[in-house]
Amino acid sequence: MEYHIFPEQQLRSFTENIFKAMGCSDEHAQLAADVLIKADLRGIDSHGVARLTGYVRLWEKKRINTKPHIKVVHETNSTATVDGDAGLGLIVAPWAMQVAIRKAEECGSGWVAVRNSNHFGIAAYHTLMAVEQDMIGFAVTNASPLVAPTFSTERMLGTNPICYAFPAENYPPMVVDMATSTAANGKLEIAQRKNTEVPNGWIQDKEGNTTIDPHGLKAGGSLLPLGSDREHGSHKGFGLSATVDILSAVLSGASYGPWAPPFVAFMDPLPNQPGQGLGHFLGAMRVDGFRPKADFKAHMDNWIKRFKEAKPINENQKVIIPGEPELAAEKDRKINGIPLIEAVVKDMNEVAAKFGLPIL
Repeated sequence: MEYHIFPEQQLRSFTENIFKAMGCSDEHAQLAADVLIKADLRGIDSHGVARLTGYVRLWEKKRINTKPHIKVVHETNSTATVDGDAGLGLIVAPWAMQVAIRKAEECGSGWVAVRNSNHFGIAAYHTLMAVEQDMIGFAVTNASPLVAPTFSTERMLGTNPICYAFPAENYPPMVVDMATSTAANGKLEIAQRKNTEVPNGWIQDKEGNTTIDPHGLKAGGSLLPLGSDREHGSHKGFGLSATVDILSAVLSGASYGPWAPPFVAFMDPLPNQPGQGLGHFLGAMRVDGFRPKADFKAHMDNWIKRFKEAKPINENQKVIIPGEPELAAEKDRKINGIPLIEAVVKDMNEVAAKFGLPIL
């Protein structure tokens, strides 16, 4: 597989220019690009600039508003509901997290439900905004229905990620960022571009049989909940995904379950939408609302240290703290550049040419 390596700033400038060509303001273009580049830096290639062409195609179908009027439509002292005005989730979610942080500063915690939004990139971007304020961050979102609930072949739920981020003192933040399906759809897209098989247990075909074909979804199959099947705990993944869907969409007034708008331009949302767009749910909790900040962060350090010292099965494979691989990737890629496969570069250059912009 051929990779092209790009300096962070080159990809950042390229991405900003694409968003500006779509009609985003300079400020919004910079923020949207920052969310995507953060994913690539952290090694989450499925949610980085590889997604850029998808946003462009949704905009071309008039499903994304690049000049949104984002607003709070309902609130209490510690909670709010935000309408994203069909804006980029890359813009709407950080705006909503800022609301959650302000409410946390005043009340100890802040919780914001979002409707009428779009795909918001990596959840960790938003939770780390809270960590920067010495708060615990929480972010979930519903997504395109690609996942079948346990005992079904029908796509009813998205990959519906859950993310928590916890500040520490001398260690980096602990970041738990995971899909509630066996794999994120973006990983399938990468496998399709590489033309490689996917692990057993990721996908089932339209009859409910396991398949390793990365094109299994296009053939009418579905992703499986975390756990793969009932014997391995898929009902737990189903339960987590359902919780995300309800917090993100039923609570906010977004579309939920099989009605969640797809992140592909060639598929229109189902008719009779029960809500508006995709939904998110974001939270920020002040650590000092529970105990002195210094005490918590010292004990987080102790927690991380002890788990890193846990006796390994194999001396060559130590326990990995959630967030460590992403941090290692970020340190490396900031120095050595961001790798993109040929298919992604080709797609991005085709979009650039369409807008009359310089190619990579």
